[in-house]
Amino acid sequence: MPTIPALLMLADQSPPRVRYCARMKREYYKGYSRELHREMEMLVFGHGGNAVLVFPTSMGRFFQFEDRGMIGVLADKIERGELQVFCADSVDSESWYNKGVHPRVRVLRHLQYERYVLHELLPFMKSKNQEGQISVCGCSFGGYHAVNFALKHPDVVGHCVSLSGAFDIHQFLDGYYDDDCYFNCPPDYLANMSDEWFLSRYRAMNIVLASGEWDMCLDQNVRLGRVMQAKGIPHWLDVWGDQTGHDWPWWQRMAGKYFG
Repeated sequence: MPTIPALLMLADQSPPRVRYCARMKREYYKGYSRELHREMEMLVFGHGGNAVLVFPTSMGRFFQFEDRGMIGVLADKIERGELQVFCADSVDSESWYNKGVHPRVRVLRHLQYERYVLHELLPFMKSKNQEGQISVCGCSFGGYHAVNFALKHPDVVGHCVSLSGAFDIHQFLDGYYDDDCYFNCPPDYLANMSDEWFLSRYRAMNIVLASGEWDMCLDQNVRLGRVMQAKGIPHWLDVWGDQTGHDWPWWQRMAGKYFG
């Protein structure tokens, strides 16, 4: 069994912010990350099944998915042992959204976060759940994290669900752009992808790009869907009608459709 990384060696049962059926296992973890040089927190819901890594929205926290009713939508599946949901913390305020530092520093902080997920968080998930490939999910900018991580590491991700994702990071760079920025902007690097190692794994991945007809990120989802179509990458671009926009009530409905 993999060694549990130091960042998650400290565990505690924090009070649930929302009450669920007593059968649902809920665990809180906090500890020091070697990659990020700071403490990180997370919540884990469930005891087995498909392992789902959830990224929060812009500058969101690990408790957001629970607070916003998403865990409640998935509660039945979690309680039955069909899903185990790992809610990660973010460092967006120290990376893409940190306007107080040079864009180069922003992207370097993001790369540290990626290494945290890959080298510390995923081994911890594996220690809790022996399923093979994981699922990743996120809403809004969390959708960016889910899609970007899945495309960069298709050997560990088998299922990617983006709800109203925003994928173009140029807006965070003040005109700056280097190779690290390029390789973290999915519409850019995917359009030029020719490596069959990646493409073959993308084609085996279950990819959902969900958005709404009134969603401010609809254009970004349509654009990324066109790039995937041009590359022969199977995906589900699911555009919701009924005036669906960019907010939690719609994302709750979407979660019920793709995971519920």
